[in-house]
Amino acid sequence: MYGCPNMNNLLITGGAGFIGSNFINMLFNNLCSNGCLPLQINSVVNVDKLTYSANLNNIKIDKKTNYIFYEMDICDSNIYDVLAKHKINYIINFAAESHVDNSIINPNIFVKTNVLGTANLLACAKNYWNNDFENKKFIQISTDEVYGSLSENSNDKFTEKTPLEPHSPYSASKASADLLALSYYYTYRFPVAITRCSNNYGANQHREKLIPLMIYNAINNLPLPVYGDGKNIRDWIYVEDHCNAILKVLEKGKAGEIYNIGANTEKTNIEIVNLILEYLDKPKTLIKYVEDRLGHDRRYGIDASKIMNELKWKPLTPFEEGIIKTIERKT
Repeated sequence: MYGCPNMNNLLITGGAGFIGSNFINMLFNNLCSNGCLPLQINSVVNVDKLTYSANLNNIKIDKKTNYIFYEMDICDSNIYDVLAKHKINYIINFAAESHVDNSIINPNIFVKTNVLGTANLLACAKNYWNNDFENKKFIQISTDEVYGSLSENSNDKFTEKTPLEPHSPYSASKASADLLALSYYYTYRFPVAITRCSNNYGANQHREKLIPLMIYNAINNLPLPVYGDGKNIRDWIYVEDHCNAILKVLEKGKAGEIYNIGANTEKTNIEIVNLILEYLDKPKTLIKYVEDRLGHDRRYGIDASKIMNELKWKPLTPFEEGIIKTIERKT
């Protein structure tokens, strides 16, 4: 998996965000004996717009000559110049607006970044690579939310063959980006693969998300707002396991393929909240049920057998272990 001499240059978009920063940290924490990055990566170029949910302090690496940062929007056509200057042959597109509540309030921001930004990134990569796709890879990071919702009383799970049925402006924008990326594969044989992951949790996650919000409010004895009856179900994965899956797709994934990523850990929202309160020894009276989110999907469940069988990846962090590590980082 690790090799020298180095030969690949990787562009990461959205690398100051939650998952992107964890991915960068993972790369620099897993050097080979000769100090090389995984997959013979020579340099890592991070492009991030630094919106409200991004934080460069999330990147915990010593000063490196093979790490470069640009404050830039992925809608910017100057992305082409970055690709050319650094001779980029690998791209992972983490950059996205991702908070469903915000997408309900202002869908256009999600269309701009998630759809038009991805379109610009694909076009710049295709033009720079000039249709020479040997040893070129583009990984589009997506979400299980593009599949819609499952029945809470069934054993069904999302597979890569599940039809797309997004129910929010956020998930619709991600589904649109996925289809655009796949169109580049079918039209140009562009070397793109798509990953669709379940709900992530762990270090560096913005407080707008369920787990960090509940931890923060519980620590500070603030009300814990829970949508509806609290019984919406999500499949949870520790962010480091997700990052390892992405690295595996970068290493062995096939162009034109979709890979679902999940940890087979379905929990209701209220289960999560109660677990956090119990660990912090806080009263359940802090729970405050609030009006349900518009178009709130009832259940997500991921079938990750494809990536497990074909790429030999599996999650390593049990939820009970990962959630404690996440809580303790906040206390």
